[in-house]
Amino acid sequence: MSVSDVLQGEYEPSASRFVREQVELYERTGGREGNTLMDTGMPVVIVTMRGRSSGKVRKVALMRVEHDGAYALVGSQGGTPENPAWVHNLRAAPDEVALQDGPEPFAVRVREVGGEERRVWWDRAVAAYPPYADYQEKTDRVIPVFVAERAD
Repeated sequence: MSVSDVLQGEYEPSASRFVREQVELYERTGGREGNTLMDTGMPVVIVTMRGRSSGKVRKVALMRVEHDGAYALVGSQGGTPENPAWVHNLRAAPDEVALQDGPEPFAVRVREVGGEERRVWWDRAVAAYPPYADYQEKTDRVIPVFVAERAD
């Protein structure tokens, strides 16, 4: 399944200049540049989704947490009390999502995980990006974790 099969429509860049510029650089260079969180050297992926309210195509860079071809998408927002907007987008349209980890995006299906599966993915996420553990300590909400797998 191609990305155009799952996501068509007007693209609305992020209101955040940093996010907008990173997504553009990543896409323009096929993931050769803009592929880390600032100067940390920690890798990111680009997630493209349908905006829940606007219906427009939205994009965000998230930490790369990959295991056996599946990816965790962690709604940490630095441990703030609220979920990031993209969490609501994924919940509303889990089959209208693409992920780019390298030169080309590919269609994925996402599902929010809980219980033991969430614990396993959470541990993988913290191993990939240790600040997630601090973010969970800072907030009363359970940080949502989604698993993205290639759509066939």
